Amino acid sequence: MNLVRRSSSPLSAYRPGSVEDQFGRMVESMFEDFFAPFAQGVGRWPDEATVSPRLNVNETEKTYEVQAEMPGVNKEDVKVSIDHQRVTIEGECRTANEQREGENVVYSERAARKFLRSFMLPTEVDDTTAQAKLENGVLQLTLPKKQGSEARRLTIQ
Repeated sequence: MNLVRRSSSPLSAYRPGSVEDQFGRMVESMFEDFFAPFAQGVGRWPDEATVSPRLNVNETEKTYEVQAEMPGVNKEDVKVSIDHQRVTIEGECRTANEQREGENVVYSERAARKFLRSFMLPTEVDDTTAQAKLENGVLQLTLPKKQGSEARRLTIQ
């Protein structure tokens, strides 16, 4: 399992303010949820579909606790990327079914499924101390909130 830190893009300077950003996240989430049932058959074959894993996100005082359902995925096939407030989860599940009679293959079937989900959190995440754990098909992320610098009073000279 990899945690990837991405550098800030030059477009981040053009991001809207906090009120507009909250509205943008709401609209983005609404469209993702609306089109999710249609997006499951995106590949050429049904088994090649990219699936959006279901999420549970809980917020504590210091962290965001994220649980993503990714059945059948090995921890080596999971990538989690953190770019300020955006979290991206990617994974791939491959299965092979083969039956042999002697040296001849009588039946062989393979399937692959990709998981992809990207979402925004209300505040920035401290990616240096973030943790990820995959157990029984559930990816658990502990994403600490980045501590902002507090306002400091200047002495007037």
